[in-house]
Order: sequence, then C-alpha cells, then structure tokens
Amino acid sequence: MPPIVSISNLSKRYANGHHALKNVSLDIAPGEILALLGPNGAGKTTLISIICGIVTPSAGSVTVGGYDIVSQYRHTRSMIGLVPQELTLGAFETVWNTLCFSRGLFGKKPDPLYLEKLLRDLSLWDRKDSALMALSGGMKRRVLIGKALSHEPTVLFLDEPTAGVDVELRKDMWALVQRLRESGVTIILTTHYIEEAEAIADRVGVINDGQLLVVDDKLALMHKLGKRQLIVDLEEPVTQIPDALAPWALELSYDRCQLVYTYDPHATHTGIRGLLQALDAAGLSLQDLRTTKSSLEEIFVNLVKGRS
Repeated sequence: MPPIVSISNLSKRYANGHHALKNVSLDIAPGEILALLGPNGAGKTTLISIICGIVTPSAGSVTVGGYDIVSQYRHTRSMIGLVPQELTLGAFETVWNTLCFSRGLFGKKPDPLYLEKLLRDLSLWDRKDSALMALSGGMKRRVLIGKALSHEPTVLFLDEPTAGVDVELRKDMWALVQRLRESGVTIILTTHYIEEAEAIADRVGVINDGQLLVVDDKLALMHKLGKRQLIVDLEEPVTQIPDALAPWALELSYDRCQLVYTYDPHATHTGIRGLLQALDAAGLSLQDLRTTKSSLEEIFVNLVKGRS
C-alpha cells in the first residue's frame, strides 16, 4: 500500500539563515499513528507547517494521498486537519457555529449529524451553544480538534495536542485518537510527553536540530536501542568497587549499598553469570537482584545527547 504522506529530502532555511529542516525524508502509512519527539526548536512544527501548506519549503517535496502539496494544494489541504499548539479561537462565536464555519471553508455540505457525533465524542455536545470565551482551556483544546475534524480529513496533525491540559483530559484525548485511527484516519502528533508516544503511537520519530535521527516501530526502537540494568542490592555498604569487578563497569549508588550493571539483553553473552561469580569471589553478600529496562524517554534523551 502506498504511503498516505511521502516526504523526500525536505529542507527549510529561513531568511535569517536558520536551517530549520535538513534533508528530511519520511513515509507515513495510511491509518498509522506516528509520534514525532524532539526538544524545542528541533523542527517539529516547521515540518508539520510545511505539509499543511502554512510554510513554504526551501527544497524537497511532499505528497499527501499522491498529490503534491505545492502544485496540487487544493487536494492536499482538503485531506488534512491540523490542531495547532496555540489556542487560536475567537471569543464570541459559539462552539457549534465554529465547527459549521470551519466545515464550510472546505466546501463541505452541512452535515449536522456528523458534527453532533463529533461534539459528543469530544464531550462538548452540552456546550455546543456556549461562546468560546466561556470555555476552559481544556474545552478550547477540544474545540480545536473538532475544527480540525469538521471537514472529515484523512490525515490529522496534532501539534502538542495535550500541552497544558490535565491528566484526565489527556487520557480522554488518547482514547479519541485511538478511535480516529480505527475509523481510518492517519495521525501524526508532536509531543513533549514521552508517555504519550509510548501509550498510543505505532511508530516514533526523533528529530533534533532539523534532522530526523531515527524513525522506527515503537517496540522495535525500544528493542534495538534499549538497554537493561541489573540492580544488585548489597547487605552491607562498600566504600569502593573492588578492582576485580572493573570489567563490568559497575556504578555504585549514592548510599553505597547498590551496584548497577548496564548490559545489552540481545548480546550472546550478557556477562551476568560471570558478574555474580565475581561478586561472590569478592566476598560481597547480596540482599536482592532485579532488572530494569530503558524507557522510551531514556532512549530519546540518549539519542538527542548523542547528536547534540
């Protein structure tokens, strides 16, 4: 199946010389959820803005549904919904009229039943006649999602969709994203919340300094780049790590009662058996053993540090 979004050698250099994107290439499959992670200024919003037709690329090409975003922009923009970071809403219009107007901008015929279902899914139906200025920040965020979905797009971009909202609303939005994917909508989101990507994304891309460092299936990324640690709790604190344990590059905890061994779980020999034997030979009594694995957050931090 051909990609719904195809990005090839995309670059953006602004007039002030800032190189926001550097030869980014990426294919996004229909119906997937892709999370783009990166620090502030990494290029996430620039990438989304180019695809949505808000920013003009300096080089490269992008197609959406096989249509070029520059020469065939009418087709591509009708296929895309965008939820921006900022709460860009008027003050005096009602929720219902806002969605109706947004749908009309794309030339869509009125469909009250669709908009009613959309507002119910967003838990906004009972506020449909409320003025936007009377809504809380979380409700305004939901209205932005409603606006983006009002014309029934096949690709939805969520730029920091849960920024500044509470945990309960964030989980509601995750559930909504899953329902949208089940209905066939392709979703690309940028986020600062690593747990958001870990919870809902199929694939994760890490972008930093305008470069796409890695894009992979979430579980495959954690499998390939994740490390495990063996935590050894000692019965008695030690002043220093015995020289005989140097081959394992152990770390000693602040309270000197814990040794940490980092290893590759996919290696032929993890070194754990030899370590346990060496600990016994060194006369160290063990109280407990346990293992931990790298989270997506740790992988992200290590990737960005390694390229900065």
